[in-house]
Amino acid sequence: MNITKISGLTGNTHTMDIDVTMAQLEAWQGGELIQRVMPNLSADDREFLMTGSTPQEWDDVFGGDD
Repeated sequence: MNITKISGLTGNTHTMDIDVTMAQLEAWQGGELIQRVMPNLSADDREFLMTGSTPQEWDDVFGGDD
């Protein structure tokens, strides 16, 4: 599902294709832990859903593993 969010880090708008269902989104928005209702997602995908920040933005702002 294409999800569009505004980054909490930069204010930029991003769209990502995330492997998530409406039922999962609704459960999370209803108070369930994101890692519990979306165990199939990577940490990067969950971060995007929560904050709108992409992995590249995260690396640009906080530095990568280098």
